[in-house]
Amino acid sequence: MTKADIVNEISKNTGIEKVTVQKTVEVFMETVKGSLVKGNNVYLRGFGSFIVKKRAEKTARNISKNTTIIIPEHFIPAFKPAKTFVNKVKSKVKK
Repeated sequence: MTKADIVNEISKNTGIEKVTVQKTVEVFMETVKGSLVKGNNVYLRGFGSFIVKKRAEKTARNISKNTTIIIPEHFIPAFKPAKTFVNKVKSKVKK
């Protein structure tokens, strides 16, 4: 499902114009990104959490040059789904 699909689905289910829904979705995503850039997590009860994870410094290998490099400590955005969300997906998705 793409962002356009999400906008279409919300518009269809609520009767709100697609342009308004698109703007709302864009603002929501910018708000989440802005919060994570500041180091703040975003918690959506029943859905999940957008969190900032800390990656420790580690040693890696450049195989083509046969050298080792140090990857410094850094932060990455991550999503952790709520338990109720995970349980619904587990029970509904067929392989």
